[in-house]
Amino acid sequence: MADSAATQEFDVLILGGGSAGYSAALRAIQLGYTVGLIEKEKLGGTCLHTGCIPTKAYLHAAELAENAREGAKYGINTSLESIDLAGVRKYKEGIVAGKHKGLQGLLKMKKVNVITGNGRLVSQDSIDVDGTVYKGKYIILATGSTSKTFGLEIGGRVLTSTEALNMEDLPKSAIVLGGGVIGVEFASVWNSFGVDVTIVEGLPSLVPNEDPAIIKTLERAFKKRGIKFNTGVFFEKVEQDANGVKVSLADGNVLEADIVLVAVGRGPVTEGLGFEEQGVTIDRGFVITDERLHTGVGNIYAIGDIVPGVQLAHRGYQHGRFVAEEIHGMKPTIIEDINIPKVTFCEPEIASVGYSEPKAKEKFGADQIETTEYNLAGNGKSSILGTSGLIKMVRVKNGPIVGVHGIGGRIGEQIGEAQLIVNWEAYPEDVSQLIHAHPTQNESLGEAAMALAGAPLHG
Repeated sequence: MADSAATQEFDVLILGGGSAGYSAALRAIQLGYTVGLIEKEKLGGTCLHTGCIPTKAYLHAAELAENAREGAKYGINTSLESIDLAGVRKYKEGIVAGKHKGLQGLLKMKKVNVITGNGRLVSQDSIDVDGTVYKGKYIILATGSTSKTFGLEIGGRVLTSTEALNMEDLPKSAIVLGGGVIGVEFASVWNSFGVDVTIVEGLPSLVPNEDPAIIKTLERAFKKRGIKFNTGVFFEKVEQDANGVKVSLADGNVLEADIVLVAVGRGPVTEGLGFEEQGVTIDRGFVITDERLHTGVGNIYAIGDIVPGVQLAHRGYQHGRFVAEEIHGMKPTIIEDINIPKVTFCEPEIASVGYSEPKAKEKFGADQIETTEYNLAGNGKSSILGTSGLIKMVRVKNGPIVGVHGIGGRIGEQIGEAQLIVNWEAYPEDVSQLIHAHPTQNESLGEAAMALAGAPLHG
């Protein structure tokens, strides 16, 4: 293998040091390759610095705020004095800094060559980084994503999630454009912090990719919490001045607030990076690959958010490992996007993996699908936690469970078993024989499986 320090040539050269890129680097090192990892900003990418980790830190702070407000109903006489947003930011920044330092140390220890700078693909085996050209026998494109803005100018009172995580003061009111994962998570945080929140979602419901039973439960919970939402109507215009913002909707209504959060999804970062010039196919900014993540050009692969599909950090991790093993000839297993576990960390939390009921009926036939719903009201631990919600399972008739969906406080922690059930194509009859510890929320998965197998215990 090449002496990378002397020749600036690597077995594997990766453009992008986010979740997908650095996981590819670590797995390639394990397999004995020399690796160059190019990153223009901070290692860890969006997930670590402006996405998964900081938002979940804010969500934990929001949970503590709600606990303080509600202590009396558990016999604990607490009250919420105030929200110190600077303190929340300090806590969040400490978590991020610690994880960033740990990642830097890990990559150094594993002897990943980290190259800092702006990279551009200049041939099928070369990337130019601010004037210095590096070569790789294999090239992996992992340049990630950025917040979509729908043409809105970001600044002042109009924010994306990045700016929202660095606000110095809490607004009294906020409008959230977009009722998907990012939108409902920020709406949940701000509501817990005492902000008057309104969500605007152009599609007919909040979290429109979830199962209808989950959507119904979330919308009911948000109404109870005082989070307002306008669904089935798109926004047309956003205006701001020194006093606030105005959002004009397609139905003629005008909403006013202190700030607007633009949470309409994320787009791939591929423009101006030389991909198309080297023959890589780009469609609406995304890199098109085959099912094994090869671009069809030379030894160039693409992974993570720039590949069409769900934009999740753990999908990026899996892509990175997958490509490193593919390069090594290990023929790793393809995980379809539908079977990637997903958690939305609003309150109540949403966990889902596999097919929703409508998608299962579309895939397998309406007469071939059976479902069950287990209400968390029957789950002891959920009652102790003071949460309502449900677990829903979807199976093919006389066949495996193809979808598990849940909503409730802390229910995201149950996604581990749920994704094993779906990805190992377990039958309800199999899962119902397993023992689920009592009292835990995990029992709700066992109860749902027993019901789907035709032998419910508590129901």
